[in-house]
Amino acid sequence: MNTSSGTPGPWARWAAPAAASVTVVLWASAFVSIRSAGEAYSPGALALGRLLAGAAVLGAVAAVRRIGLPPRGAWPGILLSGVLWFGVYMVVLNWGEREVDAGTAALLVNIGPLLIALLGGTLLGEGLPRPLLAGVAVSFAGAVVVGLSTSGDGGASALGVVLCLLAAGSYAAGVVAQKPALRHAGALQVTTYGCLVGAVVCLPFTGTLLTELRTAPPGATLNMVYLGVFPTALAFTTWAFALSRTTAGRMGATTYAVPALVVLMSWALLGEVPAPLALAGGALCLAGVAVSRRRGPVAAARAEGRTPVPDAAE
Repeated sequence: MNTSSGTPGPWARWAAPAAASVTVVLWASAFVSIRSAGEAYSPGALALGRLLAGAAVLGAVAAVRRIGLPPRGAWPGILLSGVLWFGVYMVVLNWGEREVDAGTAALLVNIGPLLIALLGGTLLGEGLPRPLLAGVAVSFAGAVVVGLSTSGDGGASALGVVLCLLAAGSYAAGVVAQKPALRHAGALQVTTYGCLVGAVVCLPFTGTLLTELRTAPPGATLNMVYLGVFPTALAFTTWAFALSRTTAGRMGATTYAVPALVVLMSWALLGEVPAPLALAGGALCLAGVAVSRRRGPVAAARAEGRTPVPDAAE
């Protein structure tokens, strides 16, 4: 209200980057926890356990804050992001990480920002400029290199590469769906109900989860709970908070730091380091994302008042 006070300006400027930073660190830790918990829990059971833990925390916070049901306009985005991001993404990523190491999985999933730009260009009418198409080609070459690096012991690792790319696709589609929902509802509402939708999608794995809970070591179960409380409940909320204050393309770009953090964490905690060829392929994937975000002269001229093409999912 008081424009003479300089307090609101700095807060508004730093709130979204701070929230995005929390998200990046916690999502990086998720790749390592998934790899560890995946030794005792199957992909669907781990996703369901994670989502139930996250929904319990989010539901408790939502009840205390009395946020109520989201408005009708938010539901299409909540349902779509809940199915694709909270549901499909988590199951497919868990499966993929049984086939490739955590660092390689993070490198592959991080072509998500490029896919966000592609979806925005085709579905939201933002166009497909040459840098975007060039970035697709470079990232595809990187994914092929990663596939070659992991193909030594047969089709299982190739399957892992395909699953991680599918996870990247569902993540990108979830972001594109979530952004419009945040125009109608708050970050906590969108995250809470998206998580609940994802848990409902994963309910067919209930029997498997109950069976595996009886035999899993405590460390694996603690990892599953950690995934639900921190990389899901907290990190998805800080993501939605930041996404509501910037564009989807810019938020996708913040995840460029995730693979580097995952490689360091998995080396320190799991003793895993991606093969040199996998690192080279992952670097190509990220280079493709960077190329896709370059703007030609016309787009650069428009950037003063409009977001660039990779931000098309706004």
